[in-house]
Amino acid sequence: MGKLFVLTEENCAALDRVADAVYKLERQKINLYVDLSFVSAEEIKDLNKQNRGVDAVTDVLSFPMLDGIKGRVIKRREHPLDYDEDMKAVFLGSVAICREKINEQAKEYGHSVERETAYLFAHSLFHLFGYDHMNETDKKEMREREERVMNALGITR
Repeated sequence: MGKLFVLTEENCAALDRVADAVYKLERQKINLYVDLSFVSAEEIKDLNKQNRGVDAVTDVLSFPMLDGIKGRVIKRREHPLDYDEDMKAVFLGSVAICREKINEQAKEYGHSVERETAYLFAHSLFHLFGYDHMNETDKKEMREREERVMNALGITR
């Protein structure tokens, strides 16, 4: 069995637990990795404008590398250009999470900063795995998966 590695400057076992839970829920078998950055409101606003044409601060941005993987087990042979020999893993994509939004939303929703961070990271990982929330059906599917991960980890509101 493989693993979902999180490359980040943060040393946080809780984020590894989130990655493991999402990896298992998605029934993955090979090594995968993501690049995670925690950024300022100004940085995420710039990223949002550059990549989505939206001139606003957001909580999290996901940059998936693989297409057509929603609900599928990722196979190395199907993604040879995304395989990193040094990591011995397929690159799933990048995530940027806004520090200020974590704190603001934790206070707004009445839960811990740790819970908000874990939720935003799980949310972003599901985006990397091909899930979205552009319509009600997709939103419901994604929210159910997020809640399954949070409940499995015992991270409640």
